[in-house]
Amino acid sequence: MRRLALALLPLALAGCAGTIPNAQTSTAPPPSRLPYETVTPAPSRPVAPPPTGGASSSYVIPRATPLPAMTGAGVIASADIAQAAGQTLRRGPDIAGLPIASDDARAALAAFRLTCPSVTRRQDASGLTRPEDWRAPCDAAAAWGDKDPVRFFAEAFEAVQIGEGAAFATGYFEPEIAGTRTRQPGFEVPVYGRPSDLVDVDLSQFSPEWAGKKIRGKVKGSDFVPYDDRTQIEQGSLNGRAPIIAWAADEIEFFFLQVQGSGRLRAPDGSVVRIGYASQNGRDYTGIGALMRDRGLLAPGQASMQGIVAWLRANPEQGRAIMRENKSFVFFRELTGPGPLGALGYQVEAGSTVAADPKFIPLGAPVFLSMDRAEPNGLWVAQDTGGAIKGANRFDTFWGAGDQARTIAGGMSARGLALILLPRGTYDRLAAQAR
Repeated sequence: MRRLALALLPLALAGCAGTIPNAQTSTAPPPSRLPYETVTPAPSRPVAPPPTGGASSSYVIPRATPLPAMTGAGVIASADIAQAAGQTLRRGPDIAGLPIASDDARAALAAFRLTCPSVTRRQDASGLTRPEDWRAPCDAAAAWGDKDPVRFFAEAFEAVQIGEGAAFATGYFEPEIAGTRTRQPGFEVPVYGRPSDLVDVDLSQFSPEWAGKKIRGKVKGSDFVPYDDRTQIEQGSLNGRAPIIAWAADEIEFFFLQVQGSGRLRAPDGSVVRIGYASQNGRDYTGIGALMRDRGLLAPGQASMQGIVAWLRANPEQGRAIMRENKSFVFFRELTGPGPLGALGYQVEAGSTVAADPKFIPLGAPVFLSMDRAEPNGLWVAQDTGGAIKGANRFDTFWGAGDQARTIAGGMSARGLALILLPRGTYDRLAAQAR
């Protein structure tokens, strides 16, 4: 699936798993310092459907106090250890002593089991782990069962803090909007599949200096040029070059479904088509919420998904122009199996899946969050990525589908501490390697 996000805003809109990072990527927004006082235990995450009438108007944000970050000496990561070259890796606290709810740990264990076939054979882009490091915890997970899941993580993993551990977390969800397979009155917004002339280029094939960098574009004559941007596509430039797999009813709702990277199209007859990320046009992602905030278009308390949508509807022409300032455009495919799918190709789970930057966080690794909002606190598994999820401690939490998921994800903006759970012995190996 995909995950793009409105960075620096309460609205967290996640990135697709297959999104190709730009050659120049931004770093995560630096979290502000938080007062560390008493610790609020992690609650079970509210992912159940909301009461009748929805949750948007009455939802009260549960506040919490983050745990303090680790200080003192650590391992200085070098370029041959991790993408996070120069970052200090510090040994974290005993996992058994962390405020982890059993239900959250049980869900994280199920998610971790799902990732094991991938983590035991794929190369970790962060450089922190090797495929063989994951075999012991994966074998243990397969034999563990569901009892005492917190103890499983305490015995199989060790906590590591990357850099200052200062984390910023947003949220994403699976939206459901009005849509049909065939064009008809009221359903005029095309949902495009991957264009036939869209080309992916792995720049590492041309120079080791470009390792990990990829771009997308198209061939024009003898030149490789940027692909059509959002404005060109919405004005019909893809005619005959990309399949139309469905038609949406509302351009604003479809815009935000693109930002999420997957969703459901519900037809008037009640039938549902599930769509997921297939590709993207290679253009830079621009969070329109940040633009609107910087231009003074959003009143205090309006910088949420709900507030942004309300403004766009009240100002349709100006709103369309602002949406087109996000030149990124997502292409979809129909999902017929489980989903939505994350970057590892497995189904993501509400309250268990988090998107992370694979240059810093091993995909498949458990992640412990202790934030100033209670909802994201506890264990997650890094199963996804996102175009705006950049940096060692930048995360996007997945909340599922429905009104409550939309409410929580649309307003999620949390800061605090992040710890990465790595297979036992990893820290000592990295310390020895850094000497």
